[in-house]
Amino acid sequence: MRSARGPEKPNYLGAILFLLPAAVLLLVFLLYPAIYTLLLSFNRGRNGVFSEWVGLDNYVRLFSDPDFINFTTFPPSGALWNNVLWIVFYTSIVIFLGLIIAVVAARVRYESIIKAIVFIPMAISATALAVIWKFVYSPDANIGLINAILGNFGLGPVAWLGDEHIVNFALIAVGIWGSVGFATVILSAAVKSIPAEVIESARVEGANERQVFFRMILPMVSLPISVLGVTLVVNVIKLFDLIYIMTAGGPGKASRVIAFVMYQQAFQAGQYGYGAAVVVVMLVLLIPIMVFNVRRFRTGAVT
Repeated sequence: MRSARGPEKPNYLGAILFLLPAAVLLLVFLLYPAIYTLLLSFNRGRNGVFSEWVGLDNYVRLFSDPDFINFTTFPPSGALWNNVLWIVFYTSIVIFLGLIIAVVAARVRYESIIKAIVFIPMAISATALAVIWKFVYSPDANIGLINAILGNFGLGPVAWLGDEHIVNFALIAVGIWGSVGFATVILSAAVKSIPAEVIESARVEGANERQVFFRMILPMVSLPISVLGVTLVVNVIKLFDLIYIMTAGGPGKASRVIAFVMYQQAFQAGQYGYGAAVVVVMLVLLIPIMVFNVRRFRTGAVT
């Protein structure tokens, strides 16, 4: 009779062999570039070469640059402030519209058609999206759709991308149009995961639609909303292509964002040390967001 076998010993060699390819990729494409960028941010870094260590000079120069952040005016201005505008308006409106469309679409027969229409912008690349909306915003009524409509009412034309007071909101509107479909699909899945019996029992007990939405649906999809919000904020902090194609940071420097400042300083001006300091600032902004997201998942809380 064969004797009972004891617990198998851990196969450390096999585990190492399985983890090695992923570890190499992380080291080469994540850890090494991050360390290199951090060190470069303390260097003059002309043309990407370690030439002269300058300590914190790049950071002092960055935060004393009114084109990066300027609190002497009201409202503030600068690239960092533009990112704040994107985070506040873009993120909140995308989540709001996505949730409303998801809840309403779930109650009609043509739900799949509505979702398909709303999701179409997500199938368009950001570059193509920017080119399309650059034509839509054109001051020429023969080209620009919005100004053509305003012309029928005796209004305009409006230089949507040429007025520093409205250019950021015009760009944010484009971002919202391109992202609502993504939010709708994510939140629609979350809404459908709510047991129908729970909603029906609340209605039987006398809850109206407003109470059902705010006291039941909203708390039960709060975890997907927070994850979606984190994703949108990350997209905002690294936003570049839409700005580059539509305004190139203009008019003047009114629509520049953090990633665009990094591109201009590093790849156009050859000041890689200064550009690396901008990248480090972006990383510092992202770390709390990532920590929040990880903790949210670990707790598994939904409220």
